[in-house]
Amino acid sequence: MVSQRYQRLSTIVTTNRIFSEWQEVFPSATSIVAVIDRLCHNAEVLTIDAESYRNKETVERNTTRRAARRSRRKS
Repeated sequence: MVSQRYQRLSTIVTTNRIFSEWQEVFPSATSIVAVIDRLCHNAEVLTIDAESYRNKETVERNTTRRAARRSRRKS
């Protein structure tokens, strides 16, 4: 997909892994280098250093559930 879109169409990729961890996703070093090379050529790489929205939502949901369980135990 990346090769087909390369220099023809815009591509947005989001990930929670840095480039050096991509070997866990892609099967060979050759494919990793090729994909990163094509994605980064003429690209703007943004790094967002913020709390994960999904993690924050999960923590809030678990806190609400625990409070509900405690109130049911008291009644």
